[in-house]
Amino acid sequence: MSTQKDRTVIVTGAAQGIGYAIAQSFIAEGDFVAVFDLNLEAAESAAAKLGNAKGFQVNVANEEQVKSAIGQLVAERGTVDVIVNNAGLQYISPVEDFPLEKWNLLLDVILTGTFLVTKHALPVMKKQRKGRIINISSAHGRIPDAYKSAYVAAKFGVVGFTQTAALETAKDGITVNAIMPGPVRTELIEKQLPQLAAQDGTSVEQALNHHILGKQWMKRLLEPSEIGATAVFLASDGAAAITGESIGVTGGI
Repeated sequence: MSTQKDRTVIVTGAAQGIGYAIAQSFIAEGDFVAVFDLNLEAAESAAAKLGNAKGFQVNVANEEQVKSAIGQLVAERGTVDVIVNNAGLQYISPVEDFPLEKWNLLLDVILTGTFLVTKHALPVMKKQRKGRIINISSAHGRIPDAYKSAYVAAKFGVVGFTQTAALETAKDGITVNAIMPGPVRTELIEKQLPQLAAQDGTSVEQALNHHILGKQWMKRLLEPSEIGATAVFLASDGAAAITGESIGVTGGI
């Protein structure tokens, strides 16, 4: 499985959690990672820890910021070879109580952000006749869960966008795929549990088993590195014929 080294890889939301682990996985392959994050200090700190990386302050829902950052990256590196659209967040609430501003925020970051980064990187990839786009959806991109209406809607949307972008670029040497992680050991999960327990009137342990591990076959939280390994594979030459797919890395759901 021969794969070019020292590729230029954009990972959004890479200052922590799954995004950071994905960045680590690409750097281990000899690639350079542009850490796109809303928080510049966090992006630069993550890049310093990662090594062969640089931090960029980017609100992925802001088109001008996305366009500017990609332009700067191309000016410095000459190319964009891989994109991992990972930036996301969560908000827990029943539909009837869900604040509109939170609904809009989740869709803006998860869905519009994926669209904007892809939109402004595609011309570069088309010019070089090669590129890999990997969108981080979720197991909730195919299976709903209570109190997560905006997150679920956005992650379902990422799957549809992935298939459309894959269809449009299939003859340009570009592949577009989605990864659907199951429950991953991250701060996002840890913060959700007390809220889910409060919504259900249960304990945190009961919320973990009911909402997070209850439907999963392996009954364990996944490690962020397991998502990183899948992203590296999808970006490799060995995955050149895989496009428009949504690959579950769930531990069985």
